[in-house]
Amino acid sequence: MKQSDLKMTGFIIQAALILTIAAIVCLLLIGTIYALVRPANTGALFKLGKQSPPPPANEITSSDVMVYSGVGRLRIPLSDSSIMILSIAFPYPSTDAAFMEELAARTNDFKELAASYFSALPPDRLSSLDEEAAKYDILRNYNSILRLGSIQELYFSDLLIIEGSR
Repeated sequence: MKQSDLKMTGFIIQAALILTIAAIVCLLLIGTIYALVRPANTGALFKLGKQSPPPPANEITSSDVMVYSGVGRLRIPLSDSSIMILSIAFPYPSTDAAFMEELAARTNDFKELAASYFSALPPDRLSSLDEEAAKYDILRNYNSILRLGSIQELYFSDLLIIEGSR
């Protein structure tokens, strides 16, 4: 190979390297400028790996749900001089601020509705309490006083009946 051929090959390789580096610098510069002017709440540009489809717009995800436990622990005097200890909780959409405010405003009503329901039960129904039927009735009563939304499910915890003196 001639000396001039070697110089020409070296020049071509050097030019290709300079063009490659310039292209990479331009891409980095364009990407940086785009990242600075892009709105913050837009989705990802590139998704790597297997992606699950986003939930439908009308579906509530678990991060959108909170549990309301503001009713607290109730101590309800029953018709047979027993006492029921009960905690009531229910999920609600955390994104609905107006409904959350209504729930907080209705806490005393929730307590009164639950207390009046259980205290009105006759002693024979207390001994064989159908928890699901009680949940349904209380849920129906709660939803009847709510205006800005509705409760879909109700949970009882600490359901305990302490027998009184007979």
